[in-house]
Amino acid sequence: MSLLARCYYFLLFFFCHELIVTAMYFEHAMGLEPCPLCMMQRLVVVALGCLFLGNAIFGSVKPLRLTLDGLVSATAAGGVFIAARHTWLQGLPADEVPACGPGLDYIMGTFPMLEGLLMILKGSGECAEVAWRFLGLSMPQWLIIVFLGFACLGIFNILVTLKKITIGEKALLAE
Repeated sequence: MSLLARCYYFLLFFFCHELIVTAMYFEHAMGLEPCPLCMMQRLVVVALGCLFLGNAIFGSVKPLRLTLDGLVSATAAGGVFIAARHTWLQGLPADEVPACGPGLDYIMGTFPMLEGLLMILKGSGECAEVAWRFLGLSMPQWLIIVFLGFACLGIFNILVTLKKITIGEKALLAE
């Protein structure tokens, strides 16, 4: 793996880091309390950052790079689903918004893992609140764009890696 490719993955890791720093700023400096779906989106960003860091460090092993890029695409697709669900909840009329539920720590500590995740994905009243907008888009709408970009990058990286492997195999066969 070239130095440029490693820098590319470190840059993507740094971008994820900055998304988390921004989320912490909104929470602690601006006083915006994250809802359970916000926390799930943060977990997706952290997971993506770890995958990018893994690729930056261990990406010279092509099967591992392909696996990590596949996981990037799958994780980002999950992030799109969570952010889209959050956006859908924010667009509901006030009379259709679900009632506020228990906090994330209570849900994960009390209920079995699968049941807790289903409760979180169902959403609650605090998930429907739009507390911040930039250029007319709420936070989950921005994260849909980010996650779609990461999913496309993962697929692109897989295609580039496979093309390099195919070109390398053709060169070996020609000799």
